[in-house]
Amino acid sequence: MKSLFRITLVALTCLQVAHAQRQKVGLTINPTLEYYLGNATYDQRIPKPQDILGYVPGEYHVTHDKLVHYMTALAAASDRITLENRGSTYEGRPLLLLTITHPDNRAKLSQIQTAQQNGSADTNSPVIIYQGFSIHGNEPSGSNASLLYAYHLAAATDAATIKSLKESVILLDPSLNPDGLQRFAGWVNQHKSHVINPDNNDREYDEVWPGGRTNHYWFDMNRDWLPVQLPESRARIKSFRAWQPHILTDHHEMGTNSSFFFQPGIPSRTHPLTPQMNQDLTREIGTYHASAFDKIGSLYYTEESFDDFYYGKGSTYPDINGGVGILFEQGSSRGHAQNSENGVVTFPFTIKNQLTAALSTLQAGIAMRPKLIAYQNDFYQQASRDNRGGGDIVFGTPDDPARAAGLAEIMYRQGLELYKLNSTQNIDGKRYAANAAYVVPRNQRHGRLLDAMLEERTTFSDSLFYDISAWSYKHSFDLNVKENTSGMRGARINELAEITAPASTPFGKSNYAYLISYRDYLAPATLYHVMKAGLRVKVAQRAFSQNGVNYPHGTLMIPVVNQNLTPDQIYNKLQAIAARFTTHITPVGTGSTQGIDLGSRNFGAVTLPKIAVLVGDGINPYDAGEIWHLMDQRYEIPITKLDINSMRSSTIADYTTIIVPATYGTPDNGAIETLKEWTRSGGNLIGFRSSLRWLSRKEFIKLNFKDTSIMAKNTPYELSREFRGAQVIGGALFETKLDLSHPIAYGYSDPSLTMFRNTTIFVEPKDNNYDNPIQYTQTPLVSGYISEENLEQLSGTVPFVTDRLGRGRVSVFTDNTNFRAFWWGTNKLMMNAIYFSRFM
Repeated sequence: MKSLFRITLVALTCLQVAHAQRQKVGLTINPTLEYYLGNATYDQRIPKPQDILGYVPGEYHVTHDKLVHYMTALAAASDRITLENRGSTYEGRPLLLLTITHPDNRAKLSQIQTAQQNGSADTNSPVIIYQGFSIHGNEPSGSNASLLYAYHLAAATDAATIKSLKESVILLDPSLNPDGLQRFAGWVNQHKSHVINPDNNDREYDEVWPGGRTNHYWFDMNRDWLPVQLPESRARIKSFRAWQPHILTDHHEMGTNSSFFFQPGIPSRTHPLTPQMNQDLTREIGTYHASAFDKIGSLYYTEESFDDFYYGKGSTYPDINGGVGILFEQGSSRGHAQNSENGVVTFPFTIKNQLTAALSTLQAGIAMRPKLIAYQNDFYQQASRDNRGGGDIVFGTPDDPARAAGLAEIMYRQGLELYKLNSTQNIDGKRYAANAAYVVPRNQRHGRLLDAMLEERTTFSDSLFYDISAWSYKHSFDLNVKENTSGMRGARINELAEITAPASTPFGKSNYAYLISYRDYLAPATLYHVMKAGLRVKVAQRAFSQNGVNYPHGTLMIPVVNQNLTPDQIYNKLQAIAARFTTHITPVGTGSTQGIDLGSRNFGAVTLPKIAVLVGDGINPYDAGEIWHLMDQRYEIPITKLDINSMRSSTIADYTTIIVPATYGTPDNGAIETLKEWTRSGGNLIGFRSSLRWLSRKEFIKLNFKDTSIMAKNTPYELSREFRGAQVIGGALFETKLDLSHPIAYGYSDPSLTMFRNTTIFVEPKDNNYDNPIQYTQTPLVSGYISEENLEQLSGTVPFVTDRLGRGRVSVFTDNTNFRAFWWGTNKLMMNAIYFSRFM
């Protein structure tokens, strides 16, 4: 079978070419049910898709509301389907799951599920197959195929389908991204012509920014299987944990000029924690896909382009959880029909291929059922043997329990056994506080998943990665972690819907002043809402102590006198804010301290910001969405999404801070001069990643970039792509040193901070060392891949630069401080650039 897995084909199939030749410019698309399902027999009592939608799938793109309508009607009519609404998206759309099996199995689903969870399933048990569609909303052939697949499973009467239903439980997730699917379907349907025009230049095939790929906050949800920061992810991970499927499929689309891909991916880019048997099973499953596609004449390829390294992707996540993940990628019509270098790609054709892959997955699952069940059982037994005697891991931080709670919540959602620390401990000079730190045993059923979440890795068998090469959560949450501990377990965490940081300590009323710790994760939210309540706030620019308590740089102080509220009103406001954001507040009765007194000039006034983030053409929607999400969901701070093409002097005059996310290319229109004049007049401009180059070129800020060009030597042309790819930093972790006295570092207690980096923008430090408050160490690599040449370039550079421009300030970060909503440890850097720019 080796030849099946060494094919690189981007041509259309003979069937598709013939289909395309019949459908020239001026074509119409009228697919039939028989085109997809052949002449199989179906129970006439079960509604067909067109009975509910009003059309056969493929004639239009299904909107999510209609998809829900059909799946609801199907479940009501069929004794094979259990329909579950597991929650809702940010836009309020239901997150459906259809559990499909034979009626005999439906009567004992709870027993089957329990066996899966505790590892007692045997080779006579049903195989569990989770099939998810269109996690990227503008890759819609999957969700549209799910209509036909669900109909087939609900209504088919042939003996093979009945046998398959008896021997399986199918978890059908028809739309992994309802908000994105709705957005994209609306776009293409509103631009569809009666006479289909496949011209690539038609507006139908060119979505407006940000497109339908992402969810409401513009996240790529196929990167959130491990971090589970989004409601859609939390619903599907809960389902995954409830069932522990043997196979999980993830249906995607790729470029229009491509054919069809199924896994395995590139062998050398499989994560080392994934057992070889997983890849062997993936390859065997692939033979069923190959056979099915051969029968309909569709071309395909495998072992190229995609990999199985990052466990946060849907097709790789099962591989560290005892299952087999399969990625499908279909060449996309990105609308109803589009020209390609191989002819016209029609929407019905893409749907048919996705349906074919779904059916061949079920066929493989049934045929390989004993193997898959035995593999999963062995996976967990071997994990227990590997981690036996490994001790426990304790994690936490002495001054910010919220970050530890953030990681604990991820572990809880991922099904890990987890405990509160039973008593305060000092280990290797680090303090772990009872009820604010957590203990997780390495020897547990999901021990391999725990290893994957915390690992640090710097050696690799390949230098190219489809996604990031490092993600260690002990660094993303900036926590202290101690391994191989024992005897520290307190109460087990098992019945919680959500893990939250310990409540703030009750505090009394003061008639003089209140001091607020800025080390809490949610301190930026506290600061905003205190100022929004009308209270004046000052920040300590030097450390001090009072009554034996040390107060570091960044401590917030609220005087009681000369406020617009009475002392009672101030106290009531602060109590409410402290409860809302788990803030630690201390009332004080004197301004006398050891160090700067509370009336010192070294307490600077902080002002309420009005913040905007640039969006629109040329702006990276992922980065913009991460900023929007952080402000809106975590900090509850309003942020204006300001379209770069609509920016005028009159529209931005009132903003105090404008954030420029990473950019595509170099935006160059009248808005740039408007932005520069706003900054000169006193604005606070913050730029990220690729925006640094055009901010420097447009003379917002002077930056000295290192030359990152690396010339190939003795590299044949056929390896040129690999050579260039090896110089990419797709996502790795690097150590920096902080100057804790600088305003950008307020709220941090450890001068060592690990930052996530996925750029090759290297900025030289300034001459004065105090102008480099964050600097990469000389040996910065913590985890992940970077070429030796780039590592040498990175050493000693700076990820943050700030400077004046007229009466305003420009601050820039080479790295993403808000990466994918799970890099909590650096969120405060951006907030400090917002609040404390005037003190820099």
